[in-house]
Amino acid sequence: MSKQEIDHADIREGVRALCAKFPGEYWRALDRERTYPRDFVAALTEAGYLAALIPEEYGGSGLPISAAAAILEEIHASGCNGAACHAQMYIMGTILRHGGDAQKKRYLPKIASGELRLQAFGVTEPTSGTDTLALRTTARREGDHYVVNGQKIWTSRAEHSDLMLLLARTTPREGVKKRTEGLSVFLVDMRLAQGTSMTITPIRTMMNHATTQIFFDDLRVPAENMIGVEGQGFRYILSGMNAERILIAAEAVGDAKWFVDKATRYAKERVLFGRPIGQNQGVQFPIARAYAQMRAAELMVRDAAQKFEAGGEIGPEANMAKLIAGDAAWFAADMCVQTHGGFGFAEEYDVERKFRETRLFQVAPISTNMILSYVAEHVLGLPRSY
Repeated sequence: MSKQEIDHADIREGVRALCAKFPGEYWRALDRERTYPRDFVAALTEAGYLAALIPEEYGGSGLPISAAAAILEEIHASGCNGAACHAQMYIMGTILRHGGDAQKKRYLPKIASGELRLQAFGVTEPTSGTDTLALRTTARREGDHYVVNGQKIWTSRAEHSDLMLLLARTTPREGVKKRTEGLSVFLVDMRLAQGTSMTITPIRTMMNHATTQIFFDDLRVPAENMIGVEGQGFRYILSGMNAERILIAAEAVGDAKWFVDKATRYAKERVLFGRPIGQNQGVQFPIARAYAQMRAAELMVRDAAQKFEAGGEIGPEANMAKLIAGDAAWFAADMCVQTHGGFGFAEEYDVERKFRETRLFQVAPISTNMILSYVAEHVLGLPRSY
C-alpha cells in the first residue's frame, strides 16, 4: 500500500476544501449563541463523509477506520469541530457488527443519504458516570415492546438526531450471573417519542457541544429495535468503544496540528524588541515540543487504526492513542495561548475557543485516569485499582 493510500491524501484534501468554506467567523458566531452547526453537518453529509464507514451495499463508502480518522483529523486541523457529527461514525460499528439484516436494510441507507441522523448515544447516567454497569435506566418487556424508564446525561446532539443508540438494563443486577450481563442496546426512533414519553433538556457548557440530559417516562420501544441478543448490550457497546477512542484521538491530533500551526505563524509574525518572538528559545522550545508530541500521537493513532483494521484485540492501542493524543492536544493548546499572550484570550483569534474545546479530551469520552487504570491492570499486570 502506498503512502498516499495509507494517509488517505485525496480524502484529506477534500475535507480541507470543504472546511475552508466554514472559517473562524462561522464557528465564533455559533459559539456565542451555542448554536448547532447545521450547515457544516449538511455539507459533510452531502459530501458523503459521514457515511464513510457504512458499507457500499447500504449506500455508504465502505471505507476503513483509518479513512474516518483522516476525515475527523482534518476537520479539527482546519479549525472546525467534528463533535457535532462524529458519533455517527463510531456508533455505526455497533449496528454493523451486531445488528440484524432487517435493521441494517431499514436504517443504514437512510443514514447514509442523510435522511436519518444517528448522532445520539445514550449510555452515561448522573449516578453512575463511567461505571456503566451501575446504570439504572430499565427496559421492561411488555408484549412486542420494551418500556423504558430512567435518565441519561451528557447525551450530546440529542436535539439534532432522529435516532439514538440506548443502553438500558433488561435484567436486574441481582438476576445475572456476571456483572457484565443484563444490559441491552436499543435503536430508538426519537421522532416518535420526544415530548411525550421522552424529555430532552439542554445543558449549557463551557463549549458549544449541544449536550443534554434525557428523561424517559414509559418510553415504548419496539422489540424489533433491540440490537443483537438481550442482556449482551454491554459487550456490544465495548466493542464500539475502541473505534470511538481511535476516532476521538484523531480529532485530538487535528487540534494539536491546528495549535502548532497557529502558534508557529504568530511567532514568526509577531515582532517585539526588534525581532520575531519566535527567535527566542523560550518561545521556540514549547512549540517544538508540542510538534514532537503531536507527531508521536499521530503515529500512535495510525498504529491503532491499522491494528483495528487487521482485527483482533486492540484495547491497549486504542486507549493509549486516546491518552497520548489528548495530552498532546492539551499541551499544544496551552502552548498556543502562551505564545499569543493576551491575544490568546481574544475571541477573534479562535485560540480560546479551540482551547475550551480541546480540554474535553482529558475527560471524555473516557478520562485519562480511567485509561491509566486500564493500562496498569491489563497491560502491565498491576493489581486492579477499583
